Amino acid sequence: TIIGKSEGLQTVLRAAAQVAPTDVTVLINGETGTGKELVAQSIAYSRFVEFDSKNRRFVTNYADCFVGLNLTAISPTLIESELFGHAKGAFTDAKTERQGYLDESKCPRWGTVFLDEIGDLDAQIQVKLLRVLQNREFQRVGDSTPRKFVGKIVAATNRDLAAEMAAGRFREDFYYRLCADRIETPSLRAQLQESPEDIANFVR
Repeated sequence: TIIGKSEGLQTVLRAAAQVAPTDVTVLINGETGTGKELVAQSIAYSRFVEFDSKNRRFVTNYADCFVGLNLTAISPTLIESELFGHAKGAFTDAKTERQGYLDESKCPRWGTVFLDEIGDLDAQIQVKLLRVLQNREFQRVGDSTPRKFVGKIVAATNRDLAAEMAAGRFREDFYYRLCADRIETPSLRAQLQESPEDIANFVR
């Protein structure tokens, strides 16, 4: 739950509501502890979910439409397989095929994949994700068949990506595809300056 009366936080919530209905990629920037994942969830849970008029119910539970991945918590050697999936025999332990989180079975057209700590992503994976952002296509590891990504990507980082690009650690073309829409979460300090009474919410 996002609670706060500061203008900075209200601006974030309005921006989240505006980008939720679209498939456009969103980049969330902000300091650690400012609720970037909560903002990503608010975007995901505000998206359109198809209603099955025949059975008089939504086709899925909205809570199942959000997949959150902390990229720094996944081994660099496994990130590609986690995102894109892999074919049987693609590498030593690939005894069966695996569907990645970008697969339509895990992220349907009303789904959202949240990529946290995107600023730490290896350059090789940046290239492969760039193709997803450009063409909405990807390939499983060990498979040449192109597959469609039909959902929405929201990414987040606390890093200064301008500095990362200047240092050659982050691709400019990938950055500009990521920030088709950009949301900046205000620091806790800025929130309290605008709305001192929110300290009670932070303590709770």
